[in-house]
Amino acid sequence: MSVELDFKRESPKRQGNIWEQDQLRAKKEAWSIGYNFHASDSPFILSEVQVDLSKHAFFEGKNVPLSEAKINIATHGFLYGTAVFSGMRAYWNEEAKRLFVFRPYDHFHRLLNSARMMAMNIPYDEAGLIQLTLDLLRTDNWQEDIYLRPTIYKADMGIGVRLHDLKDEFSMFVMAFEKYVKNDANAHLTFSSWRRIDDNVIPARGKVAGAYANSALIKTDANRAGFDEAIVLDSNGHVSEGSAMNIFMMRDGVLVTPPSTDNILEGITRRSVMELARNELGLEVVERSIDRTEVFIAEELFMTGTAAQIVAATRVDYRPIGSGVMGPVTTKLRALFDDVVRAKLPKYKDWNLEV
Repeated sequence: MSVELDFKRESPKRQGNIWEQDQLRAKKEAWSIGYNFHASDSPFILSEVQVDLSKHAFFEGKNVPLSEAKINIATHGFLYGTAVFSGMRAYWNEEAKRLFVFRPYDHFHRLLNSARMMAMNIPYDEAGLIQLTLDLLRTDNWQEDIYLRPTIYKADMGIGVRLHDLKDEFSMFVMAFEKYVKNDANAHLTFSSWRRIDDNVIPARGKVAGAYANSALIKTDANRAGFDEAIVLDSNGHVSEGSAMNIFMMRDGVLVTPPSTDNILEGITRRSVMELARNELGLEVVERSIDRTEVFIAEELFMTGTAAQIVAATRVDYRPIGSGVMGPVTTKLRALFDDVVRAKLPKYKDWNLEV
């Protein structure tokens, strides 16, 4: 839920410092009622605080209240973005009254691969990280859809850009989570002027914290221009991904997605959707480079990610995709995926870990 405060200002370019005064007043009101403050060029939007500081996090080798899981501002991972992370979700099955973590082994395997790229080493393998996750979730007895953020970071303090001879730490916190893209059934996209980072600049297939400055630039520019998300091209001008999501399109009855060599993140949701499309819908799935103009003539277009799940895109730069509404393949995949992540399809029970 969000709260919108419209101060009926004359325009974003009001004279003097009235705009700044409005911002300060809204921020004070936000603090008083326990909301997060976000300023933009549209009416003020205050969204509910999602992180519950009374819940627990894994930090420096033990579970502690999230309010106590703090790092110093001189920490290397904070100063230089030398951290890797994964986004994971767990889903509440109301009928079974159980919580299920979706594909935790795959997420932790990718996290550890990201750590290797950044010369990091922690004393846990995938099995050990899964056990830490179960212990953490059971501590707070979560009974709703949640998001988990495990992170490995360079924990030494001081100035100096390097990866070697530094201490590595693992942490993880949990928060309640619903939609990542509010308009996920009818999203309007734009092509970003920013390019996707190249694998020879920062590992594109790793989730490196510093690299997400690229994603933030992409997302903010798209949102401020009135779009729900953006499509990002790689250095060769091929479609790579969204600000933080993989991309699929239907062309001539074939489901097409960019290959991992086009600087995409090797998404867990992406891999799951490919398997569901082949096995459950009988679709041909092809990984190949996608040209910009192909997007405009696709029959369907959607984006995938752990946080976003499956987002249907119905317009790109004011051009309708297909008939301009969510297509049948996207509709079926969204329904299938929701059943799978809530452990309602026994065929895919190995993807779900019961808490």
